[in-house]
Amino acid sequence: MSCQHLAEAGETAPLTAYEDGCPQCVAGGFTHGWVHLRVCLECGLVACCDSSPRRHMSAHHEESGHPVMRSYEPGETWRWCFTDEQLG
Repeated sequence: MSCQHLAEAGETAPLTAYEDGCPQCVAGGFTHGWVHLRVCLECGLVACCDSSPRRHMSAHHEESGHPVMRSYEPGETWRWCFTDEQLG
């Protein structure tokens, strides 16, 4: 089964360096605890992954409906569609 969201999302998003980790965690007073960062391919938001305690990227999907994110880790370009639960 192919995922239309992944096909439409493309490969890149506006990227900014986040040396201090998850911006939402930092804003909430949590200076550590995130595992990996992800970037929303619709709006460019950077947030922590589901292996992180606060799961900000999943929360962003639930609030915004933006379907596709990709890894923000160096050397990784895989994407994930929350809506169809497909890797791309």
